[in-house]
Amino acid sequence: MPHVPLAVSSKFKNKSGAGLYADVIQELDWSLGQIMQTLEKLKLSNNTMLIVTSDNGPWLSYGNHAGSSGGLREGKGTAWDGGTRVPCFIKWHKKIKAGTVNSQLLLASIDLLPTIAAATNASLPTQIIDGLNFLPLVTEKTDTTPRSVLYVYYDNNNLKLIRYKNWELVLPHKSQAYSKGTPGLNAFPGKTPVEEVPMALYNLISDPGTVYDVQKQYPEIVEKILALAELARADLGDDLTKRKGLNTRSAIIIPKN
Repeated sequence: MPHVPLAVSSKFKNKSGAGLYADVIQELDWSLGQIMQTLEKLKLSNNTMLIVTSDNGPWLSYGNHAGSSGGLREGKGTAWDGGTRVPCFIKWHKKIKAGTVNSQLLLASIDLLPTIAAATNASLPTQIIDGLNFLPLVTEKTDTTPRSVLYVYYDNNNLKLIRYKNWELVLPHKSQAYSKGTPGLNAFPGKTPVEEVPMALYNLISDPGTVYDVQKQYPEIVEKILALAELARADLGDDLTKRKGLNTRSAIIIPKN
């Protein structure tokens, strides 16, 4: 909903006092409240897992119609954290403790299928999938995340970034650079240059905005993550390094009835 072109109902127009984008967010918040109230009214809230998340970060070239990445670097259309890291809220009565925050999840949208399947005791498809079951972690049956490595593939099959525990290794690639462009105004996008991104290592505990490259200080971490990159390239391929993976697979085509 908070995606250009923005639109808001008359009930919320100019209500926020902070512009159209904030009006849209207020209506989105109200809409979510309506869903939660309906679940209560139909006596379904105790047996419903409610998941709220987003597909990507803000489209920063649209300026005041784009929102904020909350201090994370860059935005939509990039492999930087501002483009890929988004909030995820999960509500499940008596299964997930209210107010629980987990900063080490590394949960991705591909994990929702196996996690929901586990929650509903449903069978997974026979085809190989990349998602993992996070149910034990989100329900606090364990404090160990099932994923310690996250590979960020973008632009077809380009391996651009790897997250390993609290480390993030950015591999050389081309990327939009909103921070070096001019933001747009009132539904019109600004110009965003494309830049060559060099390899860099960031410690996300002390530097969540990925500002300080520390690869010279931690060469052993760089070596470790580069070895992980080779495993990913052998498995899934990598267009940036002209690698063909052993386990790449075509999209599943479901025939029409």
